[in-house]
Amino acid sequence: MSDRKIRVLIAKPGLDGHDRGAKTVATVLRDAGMEVVYSGLHQTPEMIAEAALQEDVDVVGLSILSGAHMSLFPRIREALTARDMGDVLLTGGGIIPEEDMTALEGDGFSKLFGPGTRTTDIVAWIETAVNERWAREEA
Repeated sequence: MSDRKIRVLIAKPGLDGHDRGAKTVATVLRDAGMEVVYSGLHQTPEMIAEAALQEDVDVVGLSILSGAHMSLFPRIREALTARDMGDVLLTGGGIIPEEDMTALEGDGFSKLFGPGTRTTDIVAWIETAVNERWAREEA
């Protein structure tokens, strides 16, 4: 295993103006040793994909509370794919019904987290998923 740090973009798509959870997750990931970029509020799918490209991230984590996840999340995945970043690990959380989580996970999102998820679980999941991906790439 290398000493490479996991690079994560935490993004807030759409008009959702509540970012306390996103900032908390960003801080926890940074405290766990990851390099974290926070996009700020009111980002378009294209802005998020472009930031992911410019920052050369391993993970894009989306936070949404507005209910627009079924329209915004697929657009973000498509914008990443258009930039040859279809292999970036996509994750997210917020107020997302279980059936929508299942649909999004079938559409390229690796894991989605709901309210009440322990931040230690998010850290562990990202570390495991990225390290497994890196190990496959090295093999």
